Amino acid sequence: MTAPLDNITVLDLTHVLAGPFASMTMVDLGAKVIKVERPGAGDDTRAFPPFKNDKSAYFAALNHGKQSIALDLKAEQDRALFERLLARADVILENYRPGTMEKLGYGWDTLHVQHPGLIYGAVSGFGHTGPDALRPAYDMVVQARGGVMSITGEKDREPVRVGASIGDIVAGMFMLQGVLAALYERERTGLGRKVDVGMLDGQLAILEHAVAITSVTGTPPGPTGARHPSITPFETFHASDGLFVIAAGNDVLFERLCETLGLPLADDPRFATNPARCENARLLKRLIEAVTLDNTKAYWIETLEAAGVPTGPIQNVAEVMQDPQILARNMVVDVLDHAGQPAYTTAGNPIKLSGLEERPDRRPAPDLDGDRASILTWLEGGED
Repeated sequence: MTAPLDNITVLDLTHVLAGPFASMTMVDLGAKVIKVERPGAGDDTRAFPPFKNDKSAYFAALNHGKQSIALDLKAEQDRALFERLLARADVILENYRPGTMEKLGYGWDTLHVQHPGLIYGAVSGFGHTGPDALRPAYDMVVQARGGVMSITGEKDREPVRVGASIGDIVAGMFMLQGVLAALYERERTGLGRKVDVGMLDGQLAILEHAVAITSVTGTPPGPTGARHPSITPFETFHASDGLFVIAAGNDVLFERLCETLGLPLADDPRFATNPARCENARLLKRLIEAVTLDNTKAYWIETLEAAGVPTGPIQNVAEVMQDPQILARNMVVDVLDHAGQPAYTTAGNPIKLSGLEERPDRRPAPDLDGDRASILTWLEGGED
């Protein structure tokens, strides 16, 4: 079975994280991605640590399986080559500040006339419309402005950034969704669309409970640490040797939890319903921990899992990368070097498709301009 995007060609002008994350997933789904980079320096992440043999593992994790060609889009000869690539492309992705592509002569309005079927994906800090469209932004900026930092961290402490770059990654996910929708529509109409994704928009879009709470109460929620503000018990708990999590998301699960812990709380009016449990969350945590502190994390996880109560350990990244469930799902893969040997380890593709066998490794990340010859051969109609 061929991969679903194996007849799709993507011109990827993006750099750093949001755009490359989207195009990385397209590679995993079978697309041919040609990374168009700045001559000399290339993608900024080529200079991001950690390094192995003077090459960035960060860059490799996001750009494995892509091809690289270095083009100066202000130079006549390179522009001519870029326009040949445009004629063969299904998708173009860019993450320049709005207006940059128009100045180069490659904005959406121009390209849509020249290549009606081309899908144009643009990811930027604030999108291509609105009063702040031209402002620069990084992940930290949109996590702060988008409300995510206001609910992240411990109560009465300073706000903290989410450890993963979710400002970029969420925008990359939304970009992929938009491009796939546009590709589907093109099958019916033959026409491409512009997909405009703002990182700030993406942050608001993932604040499901925070928006609901604010819209109903008029008061925005603050940080609650590891506790969910609308479900209880749904947080970390102390065992004799450290923390683990319990997520009893409904009344039935709470009853099972109480039975397993030997706590007569399921019919107590302070805890009988989820709203009541949320009102008395601190007291409930103390009552649960009075029991869980008597044994180890491993004991309680095994015991609660046997009772059907959602629970689990708090693992560091090294532990996650050795987790049998993660390994069984091919979620830790090797990125090969150009000699075909494992060079880096990275996360696999979480999108699992029936009938499509997954490789345990990924093709190498490209050297800067390292695929120019093969790209030119492909343009001439030769082998890929």
